[in-house]
Amino acid sequence: MARSTAAGEVRVWDPFVRIFHWTVAACVATAGVTTEPRWLHEGAGYIVLPLVLARIAWGFVGPRHARFTDFVRGPSSIAGYLRALRGGRAPRYIGHNPAGGVMVVALLAMLVLVASTGALSETDRFFGVQWVSDLHAAAGNLLLWLVGFHIAGAVISSVLHGENLVRAMVTGRKPAVLPGKVQQEAGAAAGPGLNPR
Repeated sequence: MARSTAAGEVRVWDPFVRIFHWTVAACVATAGVTTEPRWLHEGAGYIVLPLVLARIAWGFVGPRHARFTDFVRGPSSIAGYLRALRGGRAPRYIGHNPAGGVMVVALLAMLVLVASTGALSETDRFFGVQWVSDLHAAAGNLLLWLVGFHIAGAVISSVLHGENLVRAMVTGRKPAVLPGKVQQEAGAAAGPGLNPR
């Protein structure tokens, strides 16, 4: 269970997850808008790759809500959540909801692809190789689309549940309970309040 804090809040996002999130966001923004100077674009990519690899490891050994087992769901759970979302009845999750879990995995995979193809394109073996450059550019464009969907999802969830998810990713804390809202934890039946799991 997420740890309780003062004023009816629970700690959800640990410091590593928050630092990772905002550092990668800054690096993606930097690399996305710059090709010159090259050192700036490349430097952003070289920062991202080890961070993403560390985040993947953290997904297996980190605290509860950082772990993949907390937010990676099967197709039926994802489809059910999306149906409920379309009807404006999506339950609130303390950690990532099923759609957010898909987005986390997609973003991590795309970050690995973008950063690794960028790094490969600077090696003697792959410098100037067209398919590597093309794959890097295509993956970079897809990453920017995913970032847009991620932001839209955070806004939609924030509005739907009346909570500020940007604030939560800064402070690491979320309200334990939102009055009148249905809330769900991983693997639990929907219901009010925090599931003790």
